Amino acid sequence: MRIEYSKVSPEGYRTLLSMYGYLKTSTLPSALLHMVYLRVSQINGCPYCIDLHWKDAIKENEDPRKLNAISNWKFMPFFSESERAALAWAEEMTILPGQEVGNAVYENATKHFDDKELVDLSLAISHMNMLNRMAIAFHLVPTK
Repeated sequence: MRIEYSKVSPEGYRTLLSMYGYLKTSTLPSALLHMVYLRVSQINGCPYCIDLHWKDAIKENEDPRKLNAISNWKFMPFFSESERAALAWAEEMTILPGQEVGNAVYENATKHFDDKELVDLSLAISHMNMLNRMAIAFHLVPTK
């Protein structure tokens, strides 16, 4: 690890992590948040966050087979329509093809999430992108 940022800036780190507390109070299902955290971390290639969020999901009794299928969710039968909409939204927000989230992805997301849920989902995705970038920049890796 380059810099142990949680110790160098504990207040900043606690503030960054406080978003988890807010998201736990949202109406978004915990299982959906786990899927989104895992998918965003896969896209960004964050080894620490992939490991952490897979383990967190397993602790909450999420199906390991479904979790393993997230990287190829478009072609797997395990996901509901709302989960597919959330994963598509997460991919578009993380990759930002053409510097925007496409209208079709947005319209589909609005079929499954009300305005507050979509904003909270977007906060979860943005939060995970920020955490991924910190972990990647400072070489945070999982421990055995």
